[in-house]
Formats: sequence, structure tokens, C-alpha cells
Amino acid sequence: MNPNRVLVTLISFWQYFRYAKMETHMPLHPQVKELMDRRAALGFPDNRDVTPDEARANARTGKEAIPAVAEPVGEITERTIPGPIGDIPIRIYRPVSNRPHSLIMLFHGGGWVIGDVDSEDSTSRGLVNRVNAVLVSVDYRMAPEVRFPGAPEDCYAATGWAVEHADELGVDASNLAVAGTSAGGNLSAAVALMARDRGGPSIKHQVLFCPVIDYSFDRSSYIENAEGYGLTRDGMIWFWDQYLGPDNEANGHNPYASPIRADDLSRLPDATVISAEYDPLLDEAADYAAALKAAGNDVTYTEYPGMTHGFNGSFGLIDAAVKACTEASNRVLASFAK
Repeated sequence: MNPNRVLVTLISFWQYFRYAKMETHMPLHPQVKELMDRRAALGFPDNRDVTPDEARANARTGKEAIPAVAEPVGEITERTIPGPIGDIPIRIYRPVSNRPHSLIMLFHGGGWVIGDVDSEDSTSRGLVNRVNAVLVSVDYRMAPEVRFPGAPEDCYAATGWAVEHADELGVDASNLAVAGTSAGGNLSAAVALMARDRGGPSIKHQVLFCPVIDYSFDRSSYIENAEGYGLTRDGMIWFWDQYLGPDNEANGHNPYASPIRADDLSRLPDATVISAEYDPLLDEAADYAAALKAAGNDVTYTEYPGMTHGFNGSFGLIDAAVKACTEASNRVLASFAK
């Protein structure tokens, strides 16, 4: 049978399943509603109405005003490593437990424009503790100062560096995973493709939390969840414009920007794709999971009802954040055990 026909059939089935659920939407979870109200009370302007630097400062202030729980880990250090153009800052998290440790590369979210290693701190700690891994969080170059493909090239270079310095890090680099939320999920998927295409590090698992997967704004979830749930459709268009620049159409079709547009999705790492019901990115996450599965990969896809974009980072604020981290960690461990 034509593999493209199989892929279309699987995605069509997934979309039918989504449409069938439209009549049974779970209400926005009370913990999510409370967190959204607290964030709204901070009164920050829309990112589109300020400069990127101001948007970054607002994101940092918001995180400090409503902090997530930070689970204790064994040790945290920071350093720089060589990158494609200049040094890349990284943060290294180590577990409390003794070796052997696996290795997780984490790429933060923030639409390739805002965010830093601090914004993904709770998720980083959660994965470290549940996987017994050393985690390297990468502070890649951001847009619009550095547009695509700067971010994925930094993340790929950092992954290569970590594997090459496995002894220094005290890790077994044969057990390697990549992980990230939103734009970080996009970069994780891109690095998985780059590693396969370039004969790079052997990655066993990719964890994609609420990932950005496609330069497209026409899927049903982009319409249904366009406004009112934190991340908006217009906000995503703005992020993509900052990231891709004047050549947005050409760059947007590059599979390292839009992983679902890759001609070949076979021979990729096992994948855990986690989405949120009230997220504009919901449908593209589901579509990518279906496409990966159709291409013969080991994939688990979970939609968390009543949740919004990036819920997985809200440890201590949203109970489902710990559940999602635990689910992803168990899947990573299963891949490492193969």
C-alpha cells in the first residue's frame, strides 16, 4: 500500500476522533483558570505591542511573580560550550542518586523569542529526578536577533558536545533523549531529524510537550482556541514572523522549522507527544504523532483535558504538570531499557 495514503488515512482518523470529541469538551480545569487569572492580573501588554527585549523581561517578571515548585536535585552548574558561532550558555542538572546516569538535552520554550533556562527549570528538575539523568539545558540564540536556523543549529551542536564529553559529564551517552516544551518541542523534533540526516548522535527518545510542529495556522484547534487560553493564534503568527524573518514562506517549509513537512519521518527516536485540550497547537501535535507512527516509529500521544499550552511546566500550580512529566519520564526509561 502507498505509505502516503496510510499517513493521510491515519491523520484523517485522528482528526475525525478530535471532531467527534468536540461535543464533549471538558471545561477549563479550575487550577488552570486560577493560574490564568493570576497572570492576567499582572497586566502585561501583548508581546506584539512591545519590543522582544521587553517581552523577555515581562516573561521573567511573570515567572518570578508566580513561581512554580522547584524540586530539589543533586547539583546545578552553569558554563559555556563552543557553538556554531560563538559560545552557547548551558545549565547542567545532576540527580541526587549515584551513577550510571543517562543524558537528556532540554531546549526551552518561548516561541524562539522569549524564555531561557530558568523558564524550563521545573520541567528540567522533574525529568532529572524521574529518569535519573544528567540534564543539559541549552540557552540557544533567539530571534529576531538570530533567526532560523540559528536555534536548531545551536541545539544540535550542544547535543553533539554533550555526547563527545560524556565522560566529563558522567553519563552513558548511549541513553540519550531530547525534550522541550512549545518551541523547545519544535527544536527537539528538529534535532532528532538533524541527527538522523547528518549521521549525528544516536537519540533514543524525543519528548515533545505542546510542540510547535508546522508553519500553518489553519487547523481546527487554531480556530477553536484562537483566543482566551493564554497562547493565541495571533501570538503564534508573531512568534513565527520573528523566527523566520522575511523569508518566512521558504523557511517555514523547511523540515527543521516545520518537522511535519519532512519527506521522510522514518527511523526517528521513540516519541512522547503531550498536548493540551485548549491549545492552538493541539491539532498539529496530534497530526505529528500520527505521522511519526505511520512512518513506523514508537509513539505515545496523550491529550490532557482541561489544560492550556505549556501546562506541564506549572509544578505545584497544576497537578497535571507532574502527571505529564511522570508519563514522559516513564516513556523515556522504557526506550532506554530496549
